[in-house]
Amino acid sequence: MKYKSIMSATFLYRKNRFISVCKKGFLELEVYVPNTGRCNELLIHGTKVYLAYNDNPNRKTSYTLIMVQKGDKLINIDSQAPNTLVEEGLNNGKIDIGFSPTYIKREYTHGDSRFDFYIEGKNKKILLEVKGVTLENCGITAFPDAPTKRGLKHIKGLVNSQDEYEAYIVFVIQMEDAKIFTPNYVTDKDFSETLKNAKENGVNIIAYNCEVFKNEINIKEEIPVDLEEIWNLDLQNQKTNLK
Repeated sequence: MKYKSIMSATFLYRKNRFISVCKKGFLELEVYVPNTGRCNELLIHGTKVYLAYNDNPNRKTSYTLIMVQKGDKLINIDSQAPNTLVEEGLNNGKIDIGFSPTYIKREYTHGDSRFDFYIEGKNKKILLEVKGVTLENCGITAFPDAPTKRGLKHIKGLVNSQDEYEAYIVFVIQMEDAKIFTPNYVTDKDFSETLKNAKENGVNIIAYNCEVFKNEINIKEEIPVDLEEIWNLDLQNQKTNLK
């Protein structure tokens, strides 16, 4: 997945969930933030960020904040990217669901939930939900970075769909060099325990990290998933401890 017209800037502050203010030279720009998560450990005053320019006259802002520099790690925060990456991965074989899909449909409703993908192939039907991950400490990545009732609903919907479908949740780690993925028990215990229960009840849970460049992001490889409550992500001190 590639972006056009990328430029670097300095993050100043976040006005609200959707708008931040960044500085380029002497110019302060209002910038669209395509991620409603907290991103507190990323969007810090003075941090180097990368903006994508958009010339759509109907937009309120001309720039979108898509990448954040965290130390030597470049992290993509575009919440639209994971679904595109998963669709590309399903088509090019980078994401393994046991067969090559013959039919892929985005945004599929089952029961009272709308899932990211419906997939057919090899006499199988799959419902697949995608979650983007930007939270990281010492190579340990986690989701969510804020409580998510919507995410909890999706998990329960997938568990209840298994009479008709195989069910998958794919966590797309929007950075490189991730060692492991775990649910964030500290931030959302209900989501984390429900995710673990879903795995025990047959839902497939997989995670992939990405190659990230200033103007591009691609699925790289599958990484281990650990659903046990053993990781304590201390965001204020930026370190990870075993509980």
